[in-house]
Amino acid sequence: MLNTDSKTIFFQSLGCPKNLVDAEVMLGITKEHNYQFVEDPSQAEVIVVNTCSFINDSKKESINTVLELSENKKTGACHKLIVTGCLPQRYKEDLKAAFPEVDAFVGTGQYGNILEFIEGKKESDEGFKHPKYIHNENTPRINSQPQHRAYLKVSEGCIKNCAFCIIPKIRGTLRSRTVDSLVKEAEKLVATGVKELNLIAQDLTDYGRDLRDGTNLVALLKGLIQVEGLEWIRMLYVYPDEMSDELIELISTENKICKYIDTPIQHINDRMLSLMNRKVTGDQIRERLNKLRERIPNVAIRSSVIVGYPGETEEEYQQLRDFVREAQLDHLGVFAYSHEENTASYTLPNQLPEEVKQARRDDLMKVQQAASKNKLKRWVGKTLPVLVEGPSEESEHLWQGRHEGQAPDIDGHILIRSGKLSQGNILKLKIERAMEYDLIASAID
Repeated sequence: MLNTDSKTIFFQSLGCPKNLVDAEVMLGITKEHNYQFVEDPSQAEVIVVNTCSFINDSKKESINTVLELSENKKTGACHKLIVTGCLPQRYKEDLKAAFPEVDAFVGTGQYGNILEFIEGKKESDEGFKHPKYIHNENTPRINSQPQHRAYLKVSEGCIKNCAFCIIPKIRGTLRSRTVDSLVKEAEKLVATGVKELNLIAQDLTDYGRDLRDGTNLVALLKGLIQVEGLEWIRMLYVYPDEMSDELIELISTENKICKYIDTPIQHINDRMLSLMNRKVTGDQIRERLNKLRERIPNVAIRSSVIVGYPGETEEEYQQLRDFVREAQLDHLGVFAYSHEENTASYTLPNQLPEEVKQARRDDLMKVQQAASKNKLKRWVGKTLPVLVEGPSEESEHLWQGRHEGQAPDIDGHILIRSGKLSQGNILKLKIERAMEYDLIASAID
């Protein structure tokens, strides 16, 4: 039953986990001011759509979602429609003309002021031009993930300036939170039942550079390790060119840090890497991957690559294909190059046809599919600590969980056949069988 004294609000967040954390902050702020979240948008007096505009597909999804939810202003209880995040940051003026039914557009640096936009106060163009805001441990936030896990956004913005990427223009320059702030937020999350923290940023290896006081990722990890009750710390988006020996050593020796590395490489050919403005060579990428595997037995490695970049020859694509086959990565995201205005790659010559890009993506995914299945087989017969997530999404007779080599939302699961199970517990499970993307296990006494 709804509280009739409160105002109802519906949130829809699209895109990456960093965007999701922004939505969780907006949800926390509105709840503190007597807004009640509802799951049915037709019941909401206020609808907030937190959008993504990283690539063409995400822009289309964001626009379609706004169109769909805007219907509630005609047929539902909605009288305020707010569009936040990356899409208005990029296309504010165009969106104003295209969506007169939207009451306010909120940029990526303005999510902390969501209440002011809902209440109709004057918006600041300065927040659009130069995003500077990042929340801290005292900012209200509601964790939307299952109680046992959460994302921890350690910084905002980026200083990498990859040629294909619009993020620095959307999110602004690097803004790191202090170690003390992040440790305090981690303690608050753990006090609510969180056992797994997934660290997110545009680039974790750049964390702390802007603070100019020696703060870095290693210092942050050492602080988080001290949080009592925190059992798993996972790092997402660790760039290969700045993955230090000190960081690798810490991952290797500290039990709380998951033996999992998400390191986006984008390509293996040196000419392609140079055109992408990636400050690394193919040989350096191979050296880092080899060192990870030497120092961290059974490390799970996820990466991402781009195919069909402007000028990519068949020979250069085949080099990437050969690398993916040989590298035997645990997880890989393959993206067809998205032609994004206001990026350095937008004006490059030799843009490839869409059908070539998609064909290369499909082909490379098949190569990785075989590699993933092969990598999963190494777990068969072994006993692993598994974080129990809850009843399986595939069968009412199974439960599902993840071992430390599987990140939430993007990697596979472990399907659990038997045992006394409780959501959020970490149990020892024996792996019985490997499937294409998932593992099957049973609990042991």
